[in-house]
Amino acid sequence: MDITTVVGIVVGGGLLFVAIFQGGGVGIFVNMPALMITAGGTLAATLINYPLGDMLRVVKVIKNAFLHKMESPEQIIKDLVVFAEKARREGLLALEKEVSAIEDPFMKGGLEMAIDGLDPDLVTSMLRMELTFVSERHRRGQGMFKAMGKFAPAFGMIGTLIGLIQMLRSIEDPSSIGPGMAVALITTFYGTLIANLVCLPLAGKLETISEHEVMVKELVIEGIRSIQSGDSPRVVDRKLKSFLAPKMRENLETIKAGAS
Repeated sequence: MDITTVVGIVVGGGLLFVAIFQGGGVGIFVNMPALMITAGGTLAATLINYPLGDMLRVVKVIKNAFLHKMESPEQIIKDLVVFAEKARREGLLALEKEVSAIEDPFMKGGLEMAIDGLDPDLVTSMLRMELTFVSERHRRGQGMFKAMGKFAPAFGMIGTLIGLIQMLRSIEDPSSIGPGMAVALITTFYGTLIANLVCLPLAGKLETISEHEVMVKELVIEGIRSIQSGDSPRVVDRKLKSFLAPKMRENLETIKAGAS
């Protein structure tokens, strides 16, 4: 589980709750018609904007933001270097036993194609095609939450306008203006809160996860291509480390030095 997503939402919501409570109570911020306009309108607009199939997958998308475990590029580099060493020493067919134990279907599929003797360009092309479709699925998931992040404040403003119109109908009674204005503004509060504490942060988290996954898969593609080309383990190691940030490379070198 990615604990930072949970911590961010809990801390943000908790601080808002404390601030509201200290300012005069939570009750005045609870308004079902305002919530129906904001949340219901946001959901309706998103349904119009996206096919039903995409909307039904939104639960899985949310699950990825909370439970996705990012693969370690350092560990993948170590594995690919080991595979390169064995393939160079014993041939690609010697990797069959190792491939059966690989859990990542992307790496497993690529190595199986390499072992089967497919042309390196064809293997690379097929893996990149798969990566393209993975990126597209991720983009649609991010897009849904970005869209909701845009729709929520807009429906909050619509709710405010509705509240103001209703308030102006009873303007003859000055005592009703203050409470009516407060209720009208609650929808704007709801819309801004939904957008900036939930939808847009989740979209950003999904984008970060996607970028990391794409980088890891690009690393795998390059590693398999190098193995097929018969590159030495040292060359494979150097190539794949170019995908890492300098600090991560230093950490990997430190681990290797300690292990040796």
